[in-house]
Amino acid sequence: MSVGDIAGLIAAIAFVLLVGLLAIPLLKLGKVLDEARRLVGSVTDETVPLINGVTETIGHTNHQLERVDAITSNVQQVTTNVSALTSLFAATLGGPIVKVAAFSYGVRRAFTDRRRVEVARRVKDQIKAEKKAGRRKSRQHRDAAAADTALAADEKGSAA
Repeated sequence: MSVGDIAGLIAAIAFVLLVGLLAIPLLKLGKVLDEARRLVGSVTDETVPLINGVTETIGHTNHQLERVDAITSNVQQVTTNVSALTSLFAATLGGPIVKVAAFSYGVRRAFTDRRRVEVARRVKDQIKAEKKAGRRKSRQHRDAAAADTALAADEKGSAA
């Protein structure tokens, strides 16, 4: 064996060692890729039923929204009918009701004013009667005082 053969042998051994050292990370990388493939497969298996469930839920939601749309349409028609009925009622009965209300207010006001006038007249008559009675009492009191004074003067005159 010559030096060239030994050098070739060393180079071949080094190359085998290098390939062996590089094979370990490649094997580990292969295991990682196998695990990633399994993970993607399980995610796909779990995602497909989930997507089917979401699709079914969206279908039910669309059905319910169609029902809500129909209800909203009916409510809009009812609102329009109530508005028309209210307008008809106001046009038909609004004027006469306002006239009846105004008439009843006028009658009530007239009776109230009449009572006030009657009460004011009674109060005025009572005040006049009290004043007149007060004057009579005062006149009677003065007459009684004058009579007492005259009687007292007569008694003095008779006693003297």
